[in-house]
Amino acid sequence: MPSNPFMVVGREFKPEDEASLRETLKRCSASTLEAACQFRRTGNVEHLPAIIFGVIERYVESNLRPKLKEASADLRLAEDLGIDSLTMMEIVMQVEEALQITINNQELRALRTLGEVRQFMENKLADLPTAAPEAAKMAS
Repeated sequence: MPSNPFMVVGREFKPEDEASLRETLKRCSASTLEAACQFRRTGNVEHLPAIIFGVIERYVESNLRPKLKEASADLRLAEDLGIDSLTMMEIVMQVEEALQITINNQELRALRTLGEVRQFMENKLADLPTAAPEAAKMAS
């Protein structure tokens, strides 16, 4: 029985799970797929940045991808990476499928930076409050 709180208790990562994950992330890098497989096997949140950045990279215009490679936590999704709300929804759907979680659209409205996205995902997987405090205040 795994002691990691992020791993689904009693859930084994089977070959068919890997095949499904491979299909979900087929346009992402090999390192994104490997990080997602490792996360699903272990529940280790250290793999989240590689998964999140890998999925985001798939949707970012090629000329903006170098910004993502050298990204700091304050890199803005819309202004710096050109991610609009429709693209964000596509990213979310792919992350939901890859990580086997559900994300409420309301939870996303406050996310503006890569750091906020990463913190949101870590909190979501740990079943902690997911609102980004600064952005939530600004949105209200």
